[in-house]
Amino acid sequence: MIPQTHPTPAEAADLPLEKLKQYWGYDAFRPLQREAIECALAGQDSVVVLPTGGGKSLCYQVPAICKDKVAVVVSPLISLMKDQVDGLNASGIAAASINSSLSDNEKRLVAHEVETGNLQLLYMAPERLVLPATIDFLKRVGVAFFAIDEAHCISSWGHDFRPEYRQLGELKKHFPGVSVHAFTATATERVRADIARQLNLETANTLVGSFDRENLLYRVHRRGDTLTQMREVIDRHKDQAGIVYCISRKEVENVAATLNELGYKAKPYHAGLTVGERTNHQDDFINERVDIIVATVAFGMGIDKSNVRFVVHSGMPKSLEAYQQESGRAGRDGLQSECTLLYSGGDLMMWKRMQSDPGAGSQELLEAMYSYCTRNLCRHRMLVEYFGQKFEKSDCGGCDVCLNELQTVPDSLVVAQKIISCVHRVNQRFGVGHVAKVLTGSGAARIRELGHDKLSTYGLLAEHRADTISDWIGQLVGQGFLEKSGEYSVLVISATGRAVLRGETTPVLVHNNPATKKSARVDDWEGVDRNLFELLRSKRKETAMAKGVPPFVIFHDASLRDMAKLRPSSIDAFERVSGVGEKKVTDYGETFIACILDYCQQHGVPTDQAVAGAMSASTSPPLPPKVKNKVMLDAFVLFDQGKSVAEVAAQLDRALSTTGQYLGKYIAARQITDPGRWLPPDKVQTIRKAIDQVGTLERLAPIKELLDDDVSYEEIRIVVDCVKVETGFSMS
Repeated sequence: MIPQTHPTPAEAADLPLEKLKQYWGYDAFRPLQREAIECALAGQDSVVVLPTGGGKSLCYQVPAICKDKVAVVVSPLISLMKDQVDGLNASGIAAASINSSLSDNEKRLVAHEVETGNLQLLYMAPERLVLPATIDFLKRVGVAFFAIDEAHCISSWGHDFRPEYRQLGELKKHFPGVSVHAFTATATERVRADIARQLNLETANTLVGSFDRENLLYRVHRRGDTLTQMREVIDRHKDQAGIVYCISRKEVENVAATLNELGYKAKPYHAGLTVGERTNHQDDFINERVDIIVATVAFGMGIDKSNVRFVVHSGMPKSLEAYQQESGRAGRDGLQSECTLLYSGGDLMMWKRMQSDPGAGSQELLEAMYSYCTRNLCRHRMLVEYFGQKFEKSDCGGCDVCLNELQTVPDSLVVAQKIISCVHRVNQRFGVGHVAKVLTGSGAARIRELGHDKLSTYGLLAEHRADTISDWIGQLVGQGFLEKSGEYSVLVISATGRAVLRGETTPVLVHNNPATKKSARVDDWEGVDRNLFELLRSKRKETAMAKGVPPFVIFHDASLRDMAKLRPSSIDAFERVSGVGEKKVTDYGETFIACILDYCQQHGVPTDQAVAGAMSASTSPPLPPKVKNKVMLDAFVLFDQGKSVAEVAAQLDRALSTTGQYLGKYIAARQITDPGRWLPPDKVQTIRKAIDQVGTLERLAPIKELLDDDVSYEEIRIVVDCVKVETGFSMS
């Protein structure tokens, strides 16, 4: 049975962070992780929206290992359960799943582990959880809390509604004293409200992280020579993992076959394959036997692969929710990755024909997606604002628009006026193709029969090809200057389109041939020895094959890059590598250190360079032995110089919440009792009164409930950390 301890209040306050370092090897939480974890520890229901790669699984895994009962995680797919369970077990955490792939004897063994208290996390599908026998079993053994992963599946407003998720609303009835926590990566405000309603979470805390995936580089191109466009992306990421999404099964098969003929390692994935074929192809991808999966949208949710470096959509997805989810498969480890979307105006019409329920809701989703493709605005901004958040940056530095890769059409206003004038001259009764022919001066019989060769707009854009003009018309539709109406999608001029005719507003039209590709401003290869990284990748794959687990379960790419930067020569130095917890140090430390030492000796490169540099650069007072993270060391130096939290966050390029974690460590290390260095006196006094009223330092949430909205968790944490030093952790 797992030994249970009863920490003091001071220890309990830092227990999640200690577990994070012990099992996952990270020194600080990402934004909103701490708040989500505190909800689970306090037994308060929550709806948590964090982008893919934002670390939402840690929001339920960390509190699960702080509890003395099993936490139940609802997951939609067996493969996703397996990946998460493998990763947890590799980190020394007792986790298991119950699903249809297990034999009856294996299921009995898992149940026995739960009954004896040896299991910390139990994964299962929603339809299995709601079975009467499962409910009775869990009532008998006791549950710490329920975590509903991919919770958007419960909402009919979500992009991936699954009826079996609706039964989870019964959990609050069967387990009235047990908290329920819903997690998803993509949910608008309407979907979030529906999730809470369907799960009967009447007083749930709603935590919504930023929808901006800063490490993703977004590009959108009009589809031309699709294969060539795909290969340009693939070749930029040679021998790295990627996903190519296609709309139809036939296209999936054709693209996969062609890529293999050209020497790439690719496998198809779609619902038309047998279960065995899909499983084998997915396993080949996860275990790095192939680099590329070519798939329909049937592929994606069932993987936990962290090192997908690119995602290509060969056609427009049916919604921005779907695109955020699918493109979000890239860069889950936080490293720079590329997402390229290829589209045509025909995609919009095809999706409309394919809609099983062509209601207003689905039409709105399609129009928003098409607008994203054609508006030629910052891609990061459009995604973030679609999900209801503000985007403060004027230049994201991570999309084709902000990198100036798009070639703007000279005199876009004049070209747009000619196109819209032509729509007016044909009495707003014809579609894209016909208007394009009139503008090119086509001699087609239909043009002459209608007398459209006599119009003043006939041949106004004769120097351009019809498909180029059609592309510009599509951009004007996407930007709202023209609309498609009726069964035959005739072009109609909108109010803003008439403003274009008057010269009151100017559309942005671009050519279909983008300029030279540029790199995003983030350089996560800086200081990394790429040859050593590739050697470590091979060692990881070899180790994973021997263990029978996917390579990313051993170490993420981010950890390998950190090793190739730090080049640790000892266990003590290896512990400083990001994402390496205690069990992985024990299991793999000596093997990977030997590999690093051998490489450094052969190539005459020094070891422990980055670690030594960080330590010698610090002129601050000595730090406690626990402070080993280089970025945290740099933060200590800046705090010693009197920098504010915002200034340190900006200089280190870290989130405010992460910098706040560093400040907590700094306060404890320097034994600081006065929070006045960071907060005004009146706010300090207000927070201190709330702390006295609550009478405990264990959790921040009860303190926050007594304060106004203008007092943040970060500010509360600063005062709490100083009070801990002042009182010697004596409060109960």
